[in-house]
Amino acid sequence: MNKNTFKTVKLEKGEMNIYDFGTIKLHAYKTNDFIDDEVFIIEKNGKAVIIESPCFFDNNRELTNYLNNMNVEGMLIAYHGAGATFLSEVSKYSTQNAIDYSQNGGGKTLIGNFTNAFGKIFDSSIHKITNIINEGKINIGGIDFVIKQTSEAFDVEIPEINAVYTHMLGHDCHSIVAGAGHADAIIAELKNYIEKGYDLILTSHYTPEDLKDAKTKIDYLENLKAIAANCSDADSFKEEVQKQYPEYSGQNYLDMTAGFFFA
Repeated sequence: MNKNTFKTVKLEKGEMNIYDFGTIKLHAYKTNDFIDDEVFIIEKNGKAVIIESPCFFDNNRELTNYLNNMNVEGMLIAYHGAGATFLSEVSKYSTQNAIDYSQNGGGKTLIGNFTNAFGKIFDSSIHKITNIINEGKINIGGIDFVIKQTSEAFDVEIPEINAVYTHMLGHDCHSIVAGAGHADAIIAELKNYIEKGYDLILTSHYTPEDLKDAKTKIDYLENLKAIAANCSDADSFKEEVQKQYPEYSGQNYLDMTAGFFFA
């Protein structure tokens, strides 16, 4: 499936890009919120499984309305634990480390930061997980998923559409990179995606991407490490990255990356 082969449905705030695989569809919800969230719905035989959750109240309402004609069988909550007013009655699936990330770890810190930044429009409530899952194959609503635990949460392989979901990619935007070691871990994972030959890479903050985008991101991460090695502080690091990547979005993520490299 080509990443640009989709039908777009414009919503009041966001938009839905629909990829039709025949017996199964991927609905990629572009929220157009302040942190560029993306939510994914896998639909098969009238049943749907959602990957991640929106976290702004207006997006919660908009996506709920869109899902009116689907039977939502469950939600996979990985890196985005906030937004618990969204489909609160639906079963929520997560690994224990992802629960810890949202309730006590880095995810909780991010939720706190976003709450302070956006105030009452941000749904800071954390999803209550009903089903704790482990690595390996799981079937929800007649759809197979393969769970792979990561250091913070988990990634999701979707074999029927030859796709994988992870937290971040973004071939022309900055990402949160927690130092050189983290960059190396991301590079290794992206090389694994290329080796496996996925058609689509789904991420929380970008529209679906492909293996060409993964290669672009690897080059960016290698260069990011080199820039950091030749800079003495966060400001000079950010200045040089912006000089080399003037068209990249995600300035807030670059600020966070600089903080990690020059703590």
